[in-house]
Amino acid sequence: MTQTSSMKLLGARNMSCIVERMEWNNKMDLIAYGTEKGEVVIQRLNWQKIVTFPTPGEDVRVRSLSWQMDETLLAVGYSNGKVALLDAESETIISGLIYEDDIKKVYFSKAINSEESLGTYTCSAKDKHRRFLPKLQPLTNIDPCLKTLDQKSFPKGSPCFLVVIMRSGKVHLLLLGALQAGSIDLTQHILHPEQFDVYDVRLNGDFNAIYALLRDGQELKMLHFHNQVLQECMAPMLELATHCAHILETKNYINDTQQCLTEAWETVQLEMDNKLTKYANSQPYGLISAHFLELHVFGFATFEVEEFLFETLSEKGFKKIANSVDLSLSNLQSLVFKQLNGSAVNMFYFLNTIAGFGRMSHFFESLISPDVANEAMRACGAFVLKVHELQRTIDTLLHDMKLFHAWMIFTILRLSHQEIPDDLVLTEEENIAMADFLCSMEPEFDDRSDDEDELDPLSETPPPARSKFNLERVGQYLDNAYLPQPYPKDPSQLWEEMVAENECLSHCKLFVPHDMNLSLVQQRDKMFNAIDAVFHKPTESISGSFKLSSTVICNDLPPMEPGEDLKDKEFVTCSYYVNEAARSDMLACTISWQEAMILEFSRAGDGWVRCTRIKLEPGLFTTSVNEDFCYLRFVDLQFYNESSLSILAQSTNAGPGMRPHSFFVQFSLSAARNQSTQHQMGPLVKLKETTVTHSIHDIVDGAAFKGLDGLCDMLAVSGSRKVATVLSDRKRKMTIFEMEIEEEEDDTEMSQASFLDISKESVIAGVADSEKPEA
Repeated sequence: MTQTSSMKLLGARNMSCIVERMEWNNKMDLIAYGTEKGEVVIQRLNWQKIVTFPTPGEDVRVRSLSWQMDETLLAVGYSNGKVALLDAESETIISGLIYEDDIKKVYFSKAINSEESLGTYTCSAKDKHRRFLPKLQPLTNIDPCLKTLDQKSFPKGSPCFLVVIMRSGKVHLLLLGALQAGSIDLTQHILHPEQFDVYDVRLNGDFNAIYALLRDGQELKMLHFHNQVLQECMAPMLELATHCAHILETKNYINDTQQCLTEAWETVQLEMDNKLTKYANSQPYGLISAHFLELHVFGFATFEVEEFLFETLSEKGFKKIANSVDLSLSNLQSLVFKQLNGSAVNMFYFLNTIAGFGRMSHFFESLISPDVANEAMRACGAFVLKVHELQRTIDTLLHDMKLFHAWMIFTILRLSHQEIPDDLVLTEEENIAMADFLCSMEPEFDDRSDDEDELDPLSETPPPARSKFNLERVGQYLDNAYLPQPYPKDPSQLWEEMVAENECLSHCKLFVPHDMNLSLVQQRDKMFNAIDAVFHKPTESISGSFKLSSTVICNDLPPMEPGEDLKDKEFVTCSYYVNEAARSDMLACTISWQEAMILEFSRAGDGWVRCTRIKLEPGLFTTSVNEDFCYLRFVDLQFYNESSLSILAQSTNAGPGMRPHSFFVQFSLSAARNQSTQHQMGPLVKLKETTVTHSIHDIVDGAAFKGLDGLCDMLAVSGSRKVATVLSDRKRKMTIFEMEIEEEEDDTEMSQASFLDISKESVIAGVADSEKPEA
């Protein structure tokens, strides 16, 4: 017996392009949909567009959408293997992950209740870094699109897992969207990898097992994997994931700061290249330093130098260049001293905390290797030393450049017989420092033996690059290459003298190494590699802990022939819901075009699964059913809540020239409970042989039908928001309904047989469209 579902039409819109995916936000009136162009659009219930995120590349499709529970964060999976986290509130891209394979689905798990007792581990040091560490200053010089990476933290809202399912069968788990919390390759657990397809993979409600719905040969299977590490180490994992998220943010900040440093340095070089470097490149190597030193010591200027000073430069022109260079160097100095040094200290703090966690082996033995964590902390300490080294180099260059600029202006005024201000007259110490600077402007290369001096004319090794006014002593730190001019050792430093005399100290793991030959970029990469190694162990431990505990055979499937399209032979779509009240995990999946199976896995420890098998066709003893409800097939299904399943169905008995009709079916799971069978979970459960299929028309008060206009293709529902969205007209028309309307308020409710009231004009138009010849 069929009933009428309570639905109220809120509105319908013809979209400008094909919509391929839809997903309602659990808490707010926001719906996200992906278009055929690869764009992701977020809009409100009243059709107001909030933001449109462009496609990440040409011919890229949106494979999956998932909102984080009760948050404005949206996970998007693309066909090119990219997973993006989008924030609808700030209209920004939070972060992105790149995988090598096409993505099947991405989704956020339910929220992890951190207040529940997840073990004996407790930590009172949550977010104490905010008390001890100063807040990093924003990078105003960086591109706004990149700057947003530092504005939002990864652990936003309630903690949860981000699950990424690849079409190849690989599944990746990420905790807080940051910590790689294990992976599994489903193809290693099937019998027929040549006939394999994955439909869905879901974390259970206790976060210690996964359900994988897949094709294995000609069978539709549900594989249940248990994971002991996830069960025992959830609280320590949350602690580690939080610090991993902070580390990723700090890595982003360091990368952005380094980009700002490069841009500031390029500004310095641009100012110098305008005049000074152009002149330096026109002279043989060594003459610039010799001519300037001759001018400084003897006051005699060669013709080339005099021509350069008076024709190429002038007093006002050089002052302008000097001011620009000084300002750029000051910005560079500020970036290193404040942003880069501050982020390096933050990184050391987080790594030091993780190293401390590693000492608590009872909780973190499966997650952290103490030796690897200590090595990452030493690499971070080496990066801090390299930042201080760069800072001293910039300080020295800034002092020398100011002295050089003052001397150049003094020289121009003296040679032009103008009055020289007293503040431009150099002291004896400044003259000595100026002479040293001019001598080092073009440094001599290391002495070579006679054999080395005889260069092979056929050698492809380029000659060593020349220095331009000694500026490469800063620029060399920003290149991914060894330093051609390492920072000179200070003989007055007792520590350096002690390390030089005792070689064992340089190899001791209790001290931070300081490699004088590495650039800042190389030292950063070395630190990042050491940090990545810290988070390899949780991935390996969790991945190795997945154990196949049960295989549930749901139904038979038609064989997969090479190059054959199975869309007309099989139809498998599924939906998943965690029933907290009953402590069970619910999975609904279609096993054919007319049949569906609703599985309810208990998490109470009794190890049973309840199965309800339904079909849209009338049963043998079905009576008084409208003929239009007798020939239906599934199009889509989703859990509305724990007690209702929303089904989108389509008629299959449309006559010639008639458009098929679509129906929205609200199926009551509580009414169908009496028709279910209960099975004990074991290594192998064959549901196809031990279950009976029931017609939804035979379940009393089980199904409520609603006729829909047009040919509908996709469904999106939200029980918490009490809304449903249907795509029709080849996915170009979006219709929104409000659910659970009281009868007295349901003024615009669609009738049960509304599809029968289609006007003759609509039918004629449909026939004309179908008979229209192709262009």
